[in-house]
Amino acid sequence: MILFKYILKNHAAPFLFSVVTLLCIFLLQFLMKFADRLVGKGLDTFVVVQLIVYSLAWMVVLVIPMATLVASLMAFGAMAQNNEITIMKSSGVSLYKMMLPPFLAAGVLCYLLILFNNDVLPDANHQVKLLMHDISRTKPTLSLEPGVFSQEVANYAILVRGTDKNKNEIYDVTIYDYTNPRKINVVTAKKGMLFFSKDQTKLIMDLTEGEIHESDIAQTNLYRKLVFEKHRIAMDAEQFLFQQTAPGGYRSDRELSTQDMLAIVDSLEAIQNDYTSSLHKETKKYFFIDTTFSLEAPSGRKILDEELVYVRALDKIRTAKNVIVSNYKRVEYIQNEMNKYWVEIHKKYALPAACLIFVLIGAPLGTMTKKGGFGVAASISLFFFLVYWAFLIGGEKLADRNFLPPLLVMWAANILIGFAGVILTIKTVRETVTLDFSFLSRIIPKRWRQETETRNQDL
Repeated sequence: MILFKYILKNHAAPFLFSVVTLLCIFLLQFLMKFADRLVGKGLDTFVVVQLIVYSLAWMVVLVIPMATLVASLMAFGAMAQNNEITIMKSSGVSLYKMMLPPFLAAGVLCYLLILFNNDVLPDANHQVKLLMHDISRTKPTLSLEPGVFSQEVANYAILVRGTDKNKNEIYDVTIYDYTNPRKINVVTAKKGMLFFSKDQTKLIMDLTEGEIHESDIAQTNLYRKLVFEKHRIAMDAEQFLFQQTAPGGYRSDRELSTQDMLAIVDSLEAIQNDYTSSLHKETKKYFFIDTTFSLEAPSGRKILDEELVYVRALDKIRTAKNVIVSNYKRVEYIQNEMNKYWVEIHKKYALPAACLIFVLIGAPLGTMTKKGGFGVAASISLFFFLVYWAFLIGGEKLADRNFLPPLLVMWAANILIGFAGVILTIKTVRETVTLDFSFLSRIIPKRWRQETETRNQDL
């Protein structure tokens, strides 16, 4: 029992370090990707924090299996480097028993990750979608450039010839007001102040020393000019205000739990069965086409109009083809929709199961390399991550297009890597196998290698 605790203790620090490191990498990538959608829109800090927190959900799903592999490589590599693996083997502890504690811990992580995928991740993905939609609707904060017409405010065209951003003042203002379609209003002023109302719903413009020119489109002979010392215009500014949508509405496959998707799949199967039976009926109905047509002549003699027979036959064939193709397309569309849900269902279990698979591959590889550093573990892990994600993403595309069954493509990576892990584990138990990375020294320039050898000799 003490040995098992010691092995788990060796896994804990690398696992936590890997989780934090990988989360930071994913988070940095996320911020770089969506920075242009967030900057300059006057969003509250809480909204940005909300978006990051909700986005962490899908990152956790990817990071936990990765961190499990890195932790296994680092822990077993460090124990092999310190000859602890050899000592435990000489004491009668096989590699199978050494792998048992991290394997059980990975099983707990797998179970918790399945619960997370069904209870937390769908709602988090839904919230991210709503937030991104609300942010995309929010226009950037109003910016007025001297000498350039601004039409960011609905029904207004604003021209200023000078601005003072420190005092929030504008000079030589010309405003075209289109709020009333029947009238044309042009407002000019020497100076003005620009600010938002307390509730941020109105854009207030206090103008001084100006004129209002008003004309009627229906009666062109009417014209009115007003001179003012002070004049206030309140413009609608809701497009500059972030308004968060309440949860609800349509949810995609990534915003649903397994139970919800299975219910949808059952409904789609019932619809597909109806379409399939309809397709069979139409196929049998048009399988034999009667092409015997005759016309009765006035004399009572039957005349076979061959051209009319061909025309009628071609019409029936076209009708049969259109009906059968239409029913087939319906069946195919329903199948594609079902595949999308099945892919997501299997993904919710395949990714957590990768925790177990990565322990199976990480323990023997760590023992073989005898290197407990993060660099070696990260390098080896990167290779398996690329293989795993290539299978996962490529398999998802193939399943969505109905080329391969979702069950096969979503579990193919786990099966392949798991099989390799079983072979490596057996070989490691039966014989001493080490991985030599000395071939990498060939990549280093010869001059640098000579300098390194000289320094080692001096030491």
